[in-house]
Amino acid sequence: MKGMLVIIDGMGDLPNKQLDGKTPLEAANTPNLDFLATRGELGYMYPVKPGFIPESDEAIVSIFGNDLIASTRGQLETRGTGIKLTRGDLALRVNFATIDNLKSGNIDDRRAGRTLTTEEAEVIAKSLNKIKLPCKFIFEPTIQHRAVLVFKGGFSDNILGNDATYTQGKSQGVHKIRACKPTDDDENSQYTANIINEFLEKVYEVLKDHPVNKIRKKRGLLPANYLLIRGPGIEPPKLKQYKKWASPSYMPLEMGFSQVSGMSVFAFEYPKLKSLDAYDNLYDGLKKAVKFNIKILKKIYKKFDYAYIHLKETDLPGHDNKPLEKKMMLEYIDKTFFKFVRKFAPPNNIKVVVTADHATPCKLKNHSADPVPVLFYNNSNLREKKFSEKEARLGTLGRMNGSELLKKVGFVK
Repeated sequence: MKGMLVIIDGMGDLPNKQLDGKTPLEAANTPNLDFLATRGELGYMYPVKPGFIPESDEAIVSIFGNDLIASTRGQLETRGTGIKLTRGDLALRVNFATIDNLKSGNIDDRRAGRTLTTEEAEVIAKSLNKIKLPCKFIFEPTIQHRAVLVFKGGFSDNILGNDATYTQGKSQGVHKIRACKPTDDDENSQYTANIINEFLEKVYEVLKDHPVNKIRKKRGLLPANYLLIRGPGIEPPKLKQYKKWASPSYMPLEMGFSQVSGMSVFAFEYPKLKSLDAYDNLYDGLKKAVKFNIKILKKIYKKFDYAYIHLKETDLPGHDNKPLEKKMMLEYIDKTFFKFVRKFAPPNNIKVVVTADHATPCKLKNHSADPVPVLFYNNSNLREKKFSEKEARLGTLGRMNGSELLKKVGFVK
């Protein structure tokens, strides 16, 4: 193995009062990341381009040298679940969500409080798949609050989903649902929007008094009574191929992206959400992800040139405005995964890149257009100090866009 790219989801942040004016990464005790930083180079990256607020799919698509129009979130995430798609099938990414009612359309929580268990999601899915429409569709829950939705047949993806939170330029302060709308005057686009809106109305009727939600309300939990959809796509993604790369993946998006990019995917089953404490479940998933990545790297490092590793859990404390949790997660990753990397990379002459797909500042509770720090361990002379946003701005790697990263570190020509 020549190198590994480690993406720590949403790691980038802004100074926070709860951390005495430091970011979670600056405040975290990360001796192993700092060891790699002092023997490498630091820089900072706009995952797509300055001023652009990326979703995770847009960031990784860009980092691996693709145009954003080469794929959609719905297509990548659906392929990561194993659902077979044919051209014209409309694939969408879905969140289980909580609204007050369909008339007012106020969003109480975009993720149903992060407390929807796997069993509850599966029961709800069975009910939703019984909805009658003039077309076939598949609704499939995936991990935690996530799901995918596929309408089978000749649909259009020239539509806006009902989740305005991630509409570029409108990523802050969205508290109401909206109807799906066509983005052109084509009859098929209008038909597609009408079908989705009809489906979503029926979803609310099924879920508002669903037995699962009645029990959740009695327990003081938010009901999963609505779906937020985004990332529509009908075309198979056209991505650059990375056939000498290995990808130990566990989330549908990263699995789908890696498969379409020609990587060899090594997957494990993510722990089922059982606890009502969302962070208990996050740590269960993170611990399993770290152990799995270490196991796979030991097993395959002689068979592949590069590895793409994506740790997802660190994004969620940013969305929840929990800087202390984010700091603790970064410290856990450092003392487990990067402790291994520190011992594993030097004797095997493996170069290591550590960065984020986007910033998720805790005080914004959302993705932002801020650049993210980049660490490039290449066993060079001691010069850098600590891996952090502030130090990265001063580093010798300098400023870059996501599409420049792999070339800059020599992972691609």
